[in-house]
Amino acid sequence: MTYRRIRFGQLGSSEVVAFAVSELARYLNMMDPQLVVDVLQTEQLTESFKGVIWVGQDEKLKEKLPAVDDPKADDGIAVKVVNGEGFITGTNGISVLIAAYRFLKALGCDWVRPGIEGERIPKKAVENVNVEISEAASYRHRGICIEGADTYQNVLDMIDYVPKVGMNEYFMQFLVPGSFFYRWYWHNSNPYLEKEELCADEVAAMTVSLEKEITRRGIRYHKAGHGWTCAPFGFDATGWNESGEETVIPEGVEQYLALLDGKRKVFRNIPLDTNLCYSNPEVRRIMTDSIAKYCRDNPQIDVLHFWLGDGPNNQCECEKCTVKRPSDWYVMMLNELDAKLTEQGTETKIVFLLYVDLLWEPVEEKLANPSRFIMMFAPITRDYGKNYSDFLEYNGELPPYECNKLRLPKELSQNLEHLRRWQQQFDGDSFDYDYHLMWAHMADPGYERCAKNLFRDMQDLHKIGINGMVSCQIQRCFFPTALPLNMMAAALWNENENYEAKVEAYYNAAFGADGPLVHEYLGTLSDLMTLYVSPAFGYKTESDISFCKDYGAVRKLVDNFIPVIEKNAAVNNACREDWELLKFHAEYVKMFIVCFRALEKGDAEESKRLAKALVDYVNRNEIRLQKVIDGENIQRVMRDRLNLPRNTRLID
Repeated sequence: MTYRRIRFGQLGSSEVVAFAVSELARYLNMMDPQLVVDVLQTEQLTESFKGVIWVGQDEKLKEKLPAVDDPKADDGIAVKVVNGEGFITGTNGISVLIAAYRFLKALGCDWVRPGIEGERIPKKAVENVNVEISEAASYRHRGICIEGADTYQNVLDMIDYVPKVGMNEYFMQFLVPGSFFYRWYWHNSNPYLEKEELCADEVAAMTVSLEKEITRRGIRYHKAGHGWTCAPFGFDATGWNESGEETVIPEGVEQYLALLDGKRKVFRNIPLDTNLCYSNPEVRRIMTDSIAKYCRDNPQIDVLHFWLGDGPNNQCECEKCTVKRPSDWYVMMLNELDAKLTEQGTETKIVFLLYVDLLWEPVEEKLANPSRFIMMFAPITRDYGKNYSDFLEYNGELPPYECNKLRLPKELSQNLEHLRRWQQQFDGDSFDYDYHLMWAHMADPGYERCAKNLFRDMQDLHKIGINGMVSCQIQRCFFPTALPLNMMAAALWNENENYEAKVEAYYNAAFGADGPLVHEYLGTLSDLMTLYVSPAFGYKTESDISFCKDYGAVRKLVDNFIPVIEKNAAVNNACREDWELLKFHAEYVKMFIVCFRALEKGDAEESKRLAKALVDYVNRNEIRLQKVIDGENIQRVMRDRLNLPRNTRLID
């Protein structure tokens, strides 16, 4: 028997480097159970130690790294291992972890989707290891934001996946992200599941645990967002009023609410959506004091988001507020917050957003300390069937800002013109906050068109002056594959990545020898469906268009491929689960197309009946499909696609 040994030199006591070394040892032993893995922990690289792979950061390794603008914020990796000796390093903690996963990938490991079911770990002897990599990420910001209906494990799996595909940030929305957990554990959207008890304190405890997982991986941690207009004033800030109960206005708070139609009230009975009277100095003081204290009490947060109320056209109409744009009052508050953070010695970065009313740039106020801030471009009403690079020019005048009378832009060119107006005032750090994997992807049941569009958008972010993306998305968006997420990550890491080569590698890893057949099958399915390229955002579906090139061809395509699925699903290997999921997906597609065929024919009642049948199918199978499909979100999307009122229930 051949004796095999590998030695890692852990440089320093960093929690992230220690985790990287433990991951290297864990996966190498999964590959080769007979491999002996030694770990030597030292404070610095010791050249007299031979046969060691050094992992971490050291002065002697800095010159091996590619150049980046800011080593603390920008990721560069360097790996050089020859005959089992060398180094794995990065510009910062998470870069080291990303480098470790790239080393493992060079040895044959792969991760096709979050969770252990997505692991592809070859069984082979680990010997004569030779790997050489030197790369810097194309974009600084490469992150995921929590959305959807989630279990603790769903979120942990996504956090774990982030560095495995070269991403580096995770955004936990709200101070306590209750909404996303209540949607799952309360099961309000699935009558086949009984409600599970879950309160805000339990969600807070889960969040603390997840934050520890974020920290041990060195992931740049984003927090909060919406909520600052309600939590400091005694309102619930855990979500969009999931309970539906009537909101009680705390004593003395009514005076601070936005004046709408002559009344100061909670907008749509949702505190999270409610804006305030920002011309009131006491409102601004309460908000900025609360944010400053939160930053001081939570040093684990790298980037804190300060947003206003959610939704458009709900700004205060009082005489004092209407003399300025909301963005002017917003910048005034940002400056007031910066002064307080500076005074208390807090270095936390603050995100401000370009979103709904705030797309219109300020005309009076300017940021006093731009280095404190990161600009977030959130064009939520854009069309996801199109790409940024095709709409870089805008010919015309932007609609003027009119308080609570805005028509938000769907066209990419108009959204980008708003961005350019802001960029004329702020040339600091920035990222895109887009929703490709929130709603739009469900209009493309093959995911191929979505993946390609998403990849291309990420490639072209530099053309619009943006340094990356944080994807606002459901966490369970892998039905039928995780191709869109993987292509997003690939282009954010390397804007010059070869798309076709990356796609081919993905299908081979996910489905094995018949991966090319799945690629052809899902590609054809995406090409036959035209729903993805026609609507904007996903709220409404245009009624005078075709949703599919040939419904009969889709049905024939699926029926003809089912034998291939069944053959592969019968083979007991690492790809079996992904083939099993294709069985469920095939039935889903057949139900999906008959629903939209009825809608296209103008039979609203029949399309609604068929949509209910589709939702029922997902609900009945949601436990089996829990890690890949978000049933609650599907109901929302189907309701909107069918142009049904927002209170319509597609479950009985």
